[in-house]
Amino acid sequence: MTQYMYIASPMRLPNGSFGSKPLSSEQPNVFINELDFIGLYFDNNYDSRLKRKISYSPHFSFDYQVAAYSNHIPLGLEYKGTAEEVKCLTILYAYLNEALNASGVVEYFTCLSGKEHSALSNKRNMCWVDIKDPYDLVLEDLEFWVITL
Repeated sequence: MTQYMYIASPMRLPNGSFGSKPLSSEQPNVFINELDFIGLYFDNNYDSRLKRKISYSPHFSFDYQVAAYSNHIPLGLEYKGTAEEVKCLTILYAYLNEALNASGVVEYFTCLSGKEHSALSNKRNMCWVDIKDPYDLVLEDLEFWVITL
């Protein structure tokens, strides 16, 4: 199953690809190495077929939401310390930092695909100043944080 990271905010969140480094804009699908290829894609919660926003999970209280997934972000204490893991967690950390600076609060949630409506395993209120390292963002399955500046 695929693990998703979900972020919700009272303000619009950027979507698209973050962190991948193609060889050039003329060759957007060519990369020097695998690490340059790896990044996170944040997909917003607008359903173009329905022409409206949907909620990724009933646990969210904010309308603006994004979803991202990566095989390189661990669940719980399954750290590997690989360059790919560090890169993805660093991208996630920077993304959350920008979202928090824009809105002052975000909701951050992770779960395996299809479990978005399941009961939470843990819900915590966190201050961003207490999250000092990208590895501090590694959550257990179905863990939900409200992060404030």
